[in-house]
Amino acid sequence: MVPTLRIVLKQEKKNYVLEKKLPEKPKTNAQHAERNAWEKHSNDTVDVCCFMLATMNSDLQKQYENVDSPIDMITSLKGMFQEQARTERYQTVKTLIECKLPKNSPVSPHVIKMMGYIDNLAKLDCPISQELATDLILQSLPSSFDQFVMNYNMNT
Repeated sequence: MVPTLRIVLKQEKKNYVLEKKLPEKPKTNAQHAERNAWEKHSNDTVDVCCFMLATMNSDLQKQYENVDSPIDMITSLKGMFQEQARTERYQTVKTLIECKLPKNSPVSPHVIKMMGYIDNLAKLDCPISQELATDLILQSLPSSFDQFVMNYNMNT
């Protein structure tokens, strides 16, 4: 949600609302420009909250419909989903490290499966380098590929 939201808000010139909380309402004797700036920020905050709610599923909408600050919404959502992402990241790394090509099995589907795990790590904000990905794939091959691995390493 957040990357798409930031694109829309940037185009609408409302992205500042995600970094800068709405200040307290100015006093009635405040300068006209100060009151106008606060009014714009207040209206933009409402718009951004509505944009955010519109992108959520109905359960999250109900949970966040009374939250008045986009910053508070994002902070809460990060806290809610960060642990879930951490668990998924751990499981993906564990599966990737434990992945071994069984003897006499085709290599191509095995490599495609491992690349899926590697891509998933990137989506979970945990990218690994191409070099490490290659090493993990080579390490996953059975001993019958030792000569291939040695040749590969000598020629790179």
